[in-house]
Amino acid sequence: MEKDSLKEVDLIVRNRSKLMIMYFILFSVTMLFGGLISAYIVSSTGQYWVHVTAPATLWISNLLIVASSFTLIASIKAMKRGEVSKSRSTLFLTVALGIGFAFTQIAGWNSLADNGSGWGTEANDEGLVAYSWNRIDDLIKSDAVYGEDYDVRINNLTLLYSPDSKELYSPNDPLMVKPITSKVIHITNSSGSYLWVLMMIHILHFSFGLIYLFVNIYRVSNGTINPEDTIRLRVLGIYWHFLGGLWLLLFTMLFLL
Repeated sequence: MEKDSLKEVDLIVRNRSKLMIMYFILFSVTMLFGGLISAYIVSSTGQYWVHVTAPATLWISNLLIVASSFTLIASIKAMKRGEVSKSRSTLFLTVALGIGFAFTQIAGWNSLADNGSGWGTEANDEGLVAYSWNRIDDLIKSDAVYGEDYDVRINNLTLLYSPDSKELYSPNDPLMVKPITSKVIHITNSSGSYLWVLMMIHILHFSFGLIYLFVNIYRVSNGTINPEDTIRLRVLGIYWHFLGGLWLLLFTMLFLL
């Protein structure tokens, strides 16, 4: 009887320890992205800022990440009911949705790069070619449609653009008398740099989630995770749902606000 009580206490302590470790990890990730998001907001004030329209593949990634959370919840519930086979099957489905999310993220970034949101080159004063990230000049020269695929803003005011002259004008110049294109194109698209950094860091953390997902599939298969011991699935679920919510927040901030 005493041994059973000790085992129960050990199980409670172990479960709490695993949850606390995961909460600490999520706190660290929150601080990292909190700093980057704060820098993004501060940097967007007082300078030319490019707003891009999210490609269709990134909208699809939203659906995939939400669907994967539902399948993971279904897996945990199935395991608690003793339906081990069903739990493992829904875990594999979660993996498929997660891989689909990763591929749509890559495809989405490639679409943005094709529209000019990628690496560019420029010659310095000595005539040497230097690489720069997301120059606005590349966007203007690309096939991207101003006002549909992207626009340039300053202090939340959208610059005017003439498709005939291919010139940018100040929001305070409705008659488009004085072009400011030369002034605008000599800066780097900082918003594009932040977009790349935020998406890449998120997909890096997401890859850790995929690895942990595979580990738990193995644990389900060998019986380490069973109807009486689901803490590892619960910890995985906390991390997975957090990353899904984080991506939806990033998507809203980068493409909708």
